[in-house]
Amino acid sequence: MVAPAGPLKVERLEIGTKYLRDWGLEVEVMPSALGRHDKLPYLASEDTARAADFRTAWLEADFKAVFCGRGGYGVQRTLEHLDVEELAGIDKILVGFSDITALHEVLNARGLVTIHGPMAAAVEQLGSEHGHDRLRDLLFTPESVTDLLAPVGARTVVPGTAEGRLLGGNLALLAASLGTPTFAKPAGIVVLEDVGEDAYRIDRLLTQLLRSGWFDEVSGLVIGDFTEADDKDLVAEVIQERLVPLGVPMIDGAAIGHAEVNLAIPLGLPVRLEGTSLIPLLPALS
Repeated sequence: MVAPAGPLKVERLEIGTKYLRDWGLEVEVMPSALGRHDKLPYLASEDTARAADFRTAWLEADFKAVFCGRGGYGVQRTLEHLDVEELAGIDKILVGFSDITALHEVLNARGLVTIHGPMAAAVEQLGSEHGHDRLRDLLFTPESVTDLLAPVGARTVVPGTAEGRLLGGNLALLAASLGTPTFAKPAGIVVLEDVGEDAYRIDRLLTQLLRSGWFDEVSGLVIGDFTEADDKDLVAEVIQERLVPLGVPMIDGAAIGHAEVNLAIPLGLPVRLEGTSLIPLLPALS
């Protein structure tokens, strides 16, 4: 368990890791995960320490998966201290979302499949029936997951069928990646989610991606939760006004993101978007 972004609360981590141990997993918490940056209290330990712990966990053969403790902010600051080509040479399970999008992006771009889903200290999400069961199933019986959006319903915005690798994640992090050495233009079906972004800011983020050509090779869109926004109806209107003109199949209302139910999904995996179903074309994890 690592904390490549924000600092953790010990009591939340203890509850979250109990869920993992109840699945039969052995959990080791890396040293920097419970630290705090000397000057910047929104970071868990120094950038070099967070990066070093992530690298150690990723390269250690005895660790079968690397769970992130929480998001917040800080993953981008660690990327300059990581050799992403070295990381991409090892096929390992990564679990996390939100700020962890920065890691998903670089690893997915290099062919790895990663898990966008509840983190170790996300006790509400791990405690929800559907979020808990989906993550466990993806980890232990991936062949049993035949619809990545079930059992929580989604809605069709633009009908149609699309295929491609499932990519994306947190909208703000994807936009913040533009122009950086780790930027990766997506080709496939993109999922988008965010938290605490009001309608005009979502408009700005989507417009930035549209103007950059980020959506040029996107074959389908899955819109997840945009929680803690000023006006949910206005947010939905902004997203549709900006993205429906792309003309690709699009659904919204997917239970993916910062709400209590956060269905884990395998980013980087070939999938088919068919109606309101998202169907894996291969087992999520081998």
